[in-house]
Amino acid sequence: MKPARTRIAPSPTGYMHVGTLRTALFSYFLAHQTGGQFILRIEDTDRTRFVEGATESLIKTFKDLGIEFDEGPFVQSERLTEYKIHADRLLADSNAYYCFCSRDRLEEMRKQQQETKQTPKYDRACLKLTSDEIQKKLDSGENHVIRMKIPEGETIVKDLVRGNVKFNHSDIDDQVIVKSDGYPTYHLAVVVDDFLMNITHVIRGEEWLPSTPKHIILQKMFDFDIPQFAHVPLLLNPDKTKLSKRQGDVAVEDYLKKGYLPQALINFISTLGYNPTGDREVYTMQELIDLFDITKVKSSGAVMNIEKLDWMNNHYIKELSDEELFVMAKPFLSMEIDKTIQKALLIERERVNRLEELEEKITPYLKATSYAKESLIWKKADALDAKKNLEGVLGVIENLNDPDFDKIETLEGEVKKYIEREGLQNGNVLWPLRVALSGQEKSASPFELLWVFGREQGIERIKKAISLL
Repeated sequence: MKPARTRIAPSPTGYMHVGTLRTALFSYFLAHQTGGQFILRIEDTDRTRFVEGATESLIKTFKDLGIEFDEGPFVQSERLTEYKIHADRLLADSNAYYCFCSRDRLEEMRKQQQETKQTPKYDRACLKLTSDEIQKKLDSGENHVIRMKIPEGETIVKDLVRGNVKFNHSDIDDQVIVKSDGYPTYHLAVVVDDFLMNITHVIRGEEWLPSTPKHIILQKMFDFDIPQFAHVPLLLNPDKTKLSKRQGDVAVEDYLKKGYLPQALINFISTLGYNPTGDREVYTMQELIDLFDITKVKSSGAVMNIEKLDWMNNHYIKELSDEELFVMAKPFLSMEIDKTIQKALLIERERVNRLEELEEKITPYLKATSYAKESLIWKKADALDAKKNLEGVLGVIENLNDPDFDKIETLEGEVKKYIEREGLQNGNVLWPLRVALSGQEKSASPFELLWVFGREQGIERIKKAISLL
């Protein structure tokens, strides 16, 4: 396959939608798989939706995810001359025309069309104007837009995800391509930029499929090469409705702030409605690039299964090296990461799905929590049994040396030898020991806790529990 030139072209309207990330990833995979280029373009021609600082935020989010661009960012509002040249060319070739209709007239026209059950589209009233009439209106500064003139016929969109999709031109409106403020609409700008930037593959959301015949018509009017199109399906809520903020997070930034790792988010988002091999869930970035096949993307919507994302993130947290874990955890903790906290992190990484959960998990390691003495009692045992077993295991621990606390396996072996030697049940000894050390009914194992606390603090917590009984 020839090197592909792909692009992601978000609008700076606030945050990065997870759907934008998915199309960006697909474009990134294809470009890197074929030895091509991945380009960032900022489509900011709709000034009514422009949010100050959004462009910088988008670039930062891509950087946080580790996604780099080969070219860009190119900003459309800085390329207005290019769009004017091409709009003038369409006018000169009679492929576009000036429209001076007021908003009131257009609204009345659409109202009448709806009442008579016609397809809502412009009635081409301004196409009947003479050259002199047009010039007179322009000279007087009359408000106007420029519309493309849709020819008769049909357009077949050859889509890599959906196959061939046919559109009759009789159903297509004469799209506004230059607004009254002089800015191009998306339709003109995207066609011009994709050509000038030599884009070979356009991967975008399915909501843009109805606009694609307009783009192909424009490309033919300009005698441009037509890129290959792939319109990927929507991401859905669990109830199969369109993904919305009302039912959960939709911004990539929100997921990162909760402690989802970039590699987990990339793996999860890029395999929604698509799986390179179909026999596993976890892929490295390089595997996602090497195995990418846009034709395997399903044409139906993909559900954002947060439980699956949690599972995947837990997997990636456990895969971090010790040093990587300490670095990644730091922004989510209010305490300094000393030796004790480092050990606690190594234990608790197994039990968290998101890094934001670490604070709650780590806090009990710093300060013993208060608990009722009943918590120390195993099932049908009693306080006397719990006290006796804690005193017995305390003797074992007091006889251990500091080096014995360097390995969890050593601690487990010594305690279990005591249990076996005394003919005791595991639960009667290990339950009160674990609660004594953690102050909680659900926690890490007593051997892991002893490894974190060390000899002195471990003995101190056990003695406190004995005093309660």
